[in-house]
Amino acid sequence: MKYNFDEIIDRIPTSSSKWSFVKRRHGDEDILPLWVADMDFACPPEVVEAIQKRALHPIYGYSSMSDNYPEALIKWMKKRNCWDIKREWLCFTPGVVTAINISVLAYTHPGDKIVIQSPVYYPFASAVLNNGRQLVENKLKIENGRYVMDYEDLEKKIDARTKMIVLCSPHNPVGRVWERSELEKLVDVCDRKDIIICSDEIHSDLILGKIPHTCVASLGEKAAKRTVTLTAPSKTFNLAGLKDSNIIIPDKKLRDAFTINSSRISLGANVFGLVACEAAYSYGEPWLEELLTYLRGNLKTLEDYIADKLPELKVYPCEGTYLPWIDCSQLCMNDDQLRDFFLKNAKLWLDEGRMFGSGGSGFMRINIACPKSLLLKALDRLEKAVKECRSQNK
Repeated sequence: MKYNFDEIIDRIPTSSSKWSFVKRRHGDEDILPLWVADMDFACPPEVVEAIQKRALHPIYGYSSMSDNYPEALIKWMKKRNCWDIKREWLCFTPGVVTAINISVLAYTHPGDKIVIQSPVYYPFASAVLNNGRQLVENKLKIENGRYVMDYEDLEKKIDARTKMIVLCSPHNPVGRVWERSELEKLVDVCDRKDIIICSDEIHSDLILGKIPHTCVASLGEKAAKRTVTLTAPSKTFNLAGLKDSNIIIPDKKLRDAFTINSSRISLGANVFGLVACEAAYSYGEPWLEELLTYLRGNLKTLEDYIADKLPELKVYPCEGTYLPWIDCSQLCMNDDQLRDFFLKNAKLWLDEGRMFGSGGSGFMRINIACPKSLLLKALDRLEKAVKECRSQNK
């Protein structure tokens, strides 16, 4: 491999949200953080070089994107997602969560209802509730060991006040990559009920299984006219700190509403984010391909280890993202006990399932985007803690 994903890079001196404040948050610096969706790998060298080159110029004033950035993004979406997008469809925000909040403001009014499919990335619910809208949970269901959408429940819960659904595709945290037929069925429901689809596709480049990612808005005119697609290079290339995302809105009416609400907040671009993202989309594909191979290896390591040594736990199929969803219900602990078990007994900081809303209780989400040696260290800690738990319960 050309890139060294096995390298251990010390992030503690960098004010890393993931690594630098473990003791402050949990009172123990020995806890291993495998929580937030932030990779422990060096960014593509072309990205580092682009930032270094820009940093050499000693003025860091207000900046706008170059003509090359949109072209790089358009080529990327065509090659990686088989979607022909146009330059005039593009809007930009400092992050996908920002874009979700703007969408709530742009397409709904206070008191309107917005659907989320829980358990799901927790800022979805916050964007609804913090803006004075009503939250509607269309809970995912499990069929044959795999999460699926509950269309019957969705149709029942949509009424005259329901204006939008926030879709997670690929789904975080359950790891589903929605099949084309599943998305077409969702579009049919939303078209009949006149519901806008705000589709968070930030993990669309991180496909670990055999199902390809399908951009909802690429499914045809019926889908394009009601879909706002949220993308970013932050998960793909580990650029979250550079605050840059790409919002793709084919319908002019939806795009104008988004732009008006975005301008009211006076959002600006990050000077280093602009050059980093352009470099990533232009030159980062070889790095990404090697990354995906490495992540698939880490996923197999996790699955095999748990199947062999930790039968109390169950890893759901992680078709996309690098955040496997682990059912810990057989440990027979409530959520507070489960949190303490991972932090105090296993010395691991994972994301608690209950954070993701209905259906998340009894689960933990683990980040496997780290050197394999780090993952094995975490699994060894977990096995030791579970063994101690078994002996105490005999």
